[in-house]
Amino acid sequence: MTSLPTPGDSSPAPAVRVQPEVAQALARGAPVVALESTIISHGMPWPRNLETALQLEDEVRAQGAVPATVAVVDGELRAGLARGEIEALARAGPAVAKASRRDLPVLLAEGASGATTVAATMIVAAMAGIRVFATGGIGGVHRGGERSFDISADLLELARTPVAVVCAGVKAILDLRLTLEVLETHGVPVIGYGTDELPAFWSRASGLKLDRRLDTPEAVARVLHAQWRMGLGGGAVVANPIPAECEVPHERIEAVIRQALAEADEAGIAGAAVTPWLLARVQALTGGASLQANVALVRANARLAAQVAGALARLQAARG
Repeated sequence: MTSLPTPGDSSPAPAVRVQPEVAQALARGAPVVALESTIISHGMPWPRNLETALQLEDEVRAQGAVPATVAVVDGELRAGLARGEIEALARAGPAVAKASRRDLPVLLAEGASGATTVAATMIVAAMAGIRVFATGGIGGVHRGGERSFDISADLLELARTPVAVVCAGVKAILDLRLTLEVLETHGVPVIGYGTDELPAFWSRASGLKLDRRLDTPEAVARVLHAQWRMGLGGGAVVANPIPAECEVPHERIEAVIRQALAEADEAGIAGAAVTPWLLARVQALTGGASLQANVALVRANARLAAQVAGALARLQAARG
């Protein structure tokens, strides 16, 4: 069990229950990769969600790292879940609360369960001492965000929580350009892994140029190590393009997204319901191609995250 002090409060902070295998790996300085649980409960249908969740853990292990799937279980923050707990989240699906930063205190106070988003997974990972996290795509500024101010909490979390997020860029249903602007404003490094362009989730490129391209896990680890040794805090985005053979062409997916957005507007879908609704609708309109691509990209991200975590662990052991 690990915990952080609560500023301005003498009472102990809520503890994170760290799975024994994860705790042992952290204690000996071995690489650990956090995995989110929203992708299990809200991102894919049963039983594909369970299959993918287990495949992600296998991908991490195959690269010599330890997976730590994060969730809230019965009012307790968890870093590392047993297979039965993962299956329970997968079977429950959207009936499980979707937990971002603002939801964590409520879930803990009520003894409830929740599937953690990127933001909440970063929080729990940091509390447990995990510095690398793999997901599909991060949230961002919604299209029309300059009017609605609908901006994902993921972006602010990246600005303050020292966890690197390996992803296939920003979810393509969002405004990618405005999302990059917000990340730049908050000083969050966005590293293109083997690319000069921001990946567009289901597609390899968005046409938006990035300031920094790195081509090896070791190079990424050196940047992360330098950032945190400087005391800058905050996280980083490691944008890893979907494998070429699995991508959905940008022109095709953009037309589908525009149709799905129009349908969502007509149906009055708003708030936290927008993203899961759009992802499901895009899946239907692409005949399942987007789901296949989603599985491929998140598996690739888990592999890269494990490689980066391994390189970071070696660097920390060598330099302290």
